[in-house]
Amino acid sequence: MNLTLILTRHCKSDWGSPLLDDHDRPLNPRGMHDAPRIGAWLASEGFVPHSADISSARRTQETWAGITRGLGPGSGSTPVAVTRALYHATPAAILGHVRDADSACHMIVGHNPGIAEAASRLLTTPPDHPRFHDFPTGATLILDIGPSDWPDVEWGGAQLLAFVTPHDLPG
Repeated sequence: MNLTLILTRHCKSDWGSPLLDDHDRPLNPRGMHDAPRIGAWLASEGFVPHSADISSARRTQETWAGITRGLGPGSGSTPVAVTRALYHATPAAILGHVRDADSACHMIVGHNPGIAEAASRLLTTPPDHPRFHDFPTGATLILDIGPSDWPDVEWGGAQLLAFVTPHDLPG
């Protein structure tokens, strides 16, 4: 069985409170609207994560909560590790979390620039999408890791299954 990795950048956050610590910024209304749409898209494409690692930042946790609403019943029981180590993580740190995964379909919700660079470095060939290289908020990449074990994942070995941004989705 091939392993599947889902990489998602948190949805659009609120910059309305300039004194609020970056870690504590919530999603804005657009972000709250987009997260469930990403989850519904994942479900419609058959990519429902069996486990997830998410940054401890408020906006990533709110993104995950919205995604699970969109995934549908039962998704709230998905094992999730909330970790400060993914808050503005480097690509190497993200790869470490990938290598620690233990389910057939694992998801990571994080931040740029690390999530975008990890996405680019994991792929053998990037998608032909005008927004892939800047990986906008809510961008979601689905990777086929192949039949290898998670600890063996290396840069440049994953195949593209899908890439989408909230702008690409209906509604």
